[in-house]
Parts: sequence; C-alpha cells; structure tokens
Amino acid sequence: MELFGYPLSTIYLGSFIIFGCITFVYILFGDMLDAAMDFLHPALILSFFTIGTASGYLMEVMTTINSWFIIVFSCLLSLLLVTLLNVFVLMPIRSSEESLAYYDEDLKGRVGTVITTVPTDGFGEILIDGISGRISKTAVSMDNTPISQGQKILIIDIQKGVVSVMPYEQVEQTYIH
Repeated sequence: MELFGYPLSTIYLGSFIIFGCITFVYILFGDMLDAAMDFLHPALILSFFTIGTASGYLMEVMTTINSWFIIVFSCLLSLLLVTLLNVFVLMPIRSSEESLAYYDEDLKGRVGTVITTVPTDGFGEILIDGISGRISKTAVSMDNTPISQGQKILIIDIQKGVVSVMPYEQVEQTYIH
C-alpha cells in the first residue's frame, strides 16, 4: 500500500526516526514541559507514536498482512504498552518525587539532635529524623547560648536554610508550668 506516493514501510520508518529523536530530546530537556502538561504527559504521547510506528514498520517489512490491519494492530499495541508504561513507571515515579520533598517551613516545631556543637555566636549542625530519612541543617542558637553535641533541640525558626534552635529541655520547662 502507498500513501502520498511512498510505500507505507518508508513512511513508518521515517516517522519512527523522527518520533524517536523527539522522544530522546524530550528525555534530555523535558523537565521544562512537565509542569505545563499534567494529564497528557508528553512522554506518553511521544512513546505512543514511537512504538506505533516501530511496530507498523516491522510488520510491514516482515509480514504480508493487510496494511489496514497493521495500522489498527500497531495502534492497539502502542496504546497497551503506553498504558503499562504510565501505570507501572511514570505514576510511581511522580508520586515518589512528591513524597520525598519537604519545605523549610515544615521543619518548624520539629525536634532534632545537635551533631556539631552550636557556639554562642556561631553556627553548628543538627540532625532531624523523619519518615523519608534524615535531614542535616546548619543551626544557630535562638538565645545565643551554646548547645553541646548530642543535646535535643527544638526548631523555632528558619531563615535562608539556617534553623534557629533552642535546647528541647529548656522549652519543656518553660511551657509546662
């Protein structure tokens, strides 16, 4: 069968090369488009056309099946594989990226441990245990008192990635009365 004066296998091969190249470029630079498209993910659309044209080309070259059947079969195969790609690869990746993220504001009120002593007018380091792992942050003392290594602290504020902390026992004594 011919389309626009070219054999269908040539059209399939040319389309496969074009969509394959676009898919490769999208994989490298696609993070800019991800925020714009949520439902119809560009990777799914490009994968649909790449798989469809590749299977169409292979079936045209390797079999003597009717071209209309090959087009329908290629579309159905592509739809099935792209659906599986979305359900088992892309959706889990998207949800895992969101679950590991945290905002600095979420750290206020959390309890941590000093791992590098916080001096009177300087910086130390604290460690906060969380569900997704441990977070290490630079810390300053809220009331300019030194906080020694191993002591429990409470995060009061955070400015430009540096947390202001107080010893946790001091906070308990102050607010329990």
